[in-house]
Amino acid sequence: MTRGLRRTTMVDVSRHAGVSMKTVSRVLNDEPNVTDEVRRRVRASAEALNYHPNVLAQALVRRRSHLIGLVYENPSPSYVVELQMGVLERLRTERYRLVVIPVSSVSEHEAEVVGWLRSAALDGVVLAPPASDNLRILADLTAAGIRFARIAPTHDIDLGPGNLLDDVIAAREVAAHLLDLGHTDIAVILGDPTHASTAMRLKGYEQAFAAAGVTLRTDLIEQGLFTRPSGHAAALRLLARTHRPTAILAQNDDMAVGALMAARERGLDVPADLSIAGFDDSEVSRIAWPSITTVRQPVFEMAVSAADMVLAQLEGEPVRTRQDHPHQLIIRESTGPVPAEPRAQAVTGAA
Repeated sequence: MTRGLRRTTMVDVSRHAGVSMKTVSRVLNDEPNVTDEVRRRVRASAEALNYHPNVLAQALVRRRSHLIGLVYENPSPSYVVELQMGVLERLRTERYRLVVIPVSSVSEHEAEVVGWLRSAALDGVVLAPPASDNLRILADLTAAGIRFARIAPTHDIDLGPGNLLDDVIAAREVAAHLLDLGHTDIAVILGDPTHASTAMRLKGYEQAFAAAGVTLRTDLIEQGLFTRPSGHAAALRLLARTHRPTAILAQNDDMAVGALMAARERGLDVPADLSIAGFDDSEVSRIAWPSITTVRQPVFEMAVSAADMVLAQLEGEPVRTRQDHPHQLIIRESTGPVPAEPRAQAVTGAA
């Protein structure tokens, strides 16, 4: 009869290292009052015996779960992956683990979010937009004593540690790029209206147009939802018009890819007939053909920083209350000069 493998315990490590269990506990928990030689010996024994601490047992003793949550709503797969990888990178050498909590609609479930976090016994949470701007969630987290840090908040910056990106300036720069190429009939595909970044990026576009003395035509603004299908549908509506735009500003890369697909279905060449720009510099912008001009939003770095802010609060270390992150305009093959004469469309796909 085959026996199951027995789990290595602290007793085994203490016997192997020739020290007390209390000393093993001090070493594994990075506590003081242990010599370097003993610390080395205990860690060598733990490695030799393939010992791993029981996280649940530690949680009971310390009344801490060592779980960090990540709350997000954004439907862009590339954005979400960058968020998760950033938090995981910061937790890689820590005893904390990540719990991912996607929310279908933060605005509809704002009264329930913190209850979900409490039921998961989280020690802290990283809030991505739009949760990072939701005042109800911020107030409920504070009342519950759950430590948090915010990614890309746009208002009430002093309500908690935050990682900031100036969406207005970033959007102004990418819009100015199209204007500098000679485009004036520029369309806009808006993101989800419940995300504050949608309004901020539109404000940046408006500032660029005003500075260039060009009117941003409201009839060339279409609503999207930060998803590829919504960008595709919006672009089809724009390109079906008699006087179609010569360029499209999509408020994220997924919608820009949708617009690129719509252009191909209409028989248009990008960028010879139509220029398209996105936002985020997600992976999809780099692998699309042609690759998409965009604004790099350092999502990974912001997530790393947010996780660091949460850990600092939990460990009683000094906490940075604000970290500003730079954007970068990435000019690729999807944008070019305004065509001298717009070419007639050859419809090859569904309208």
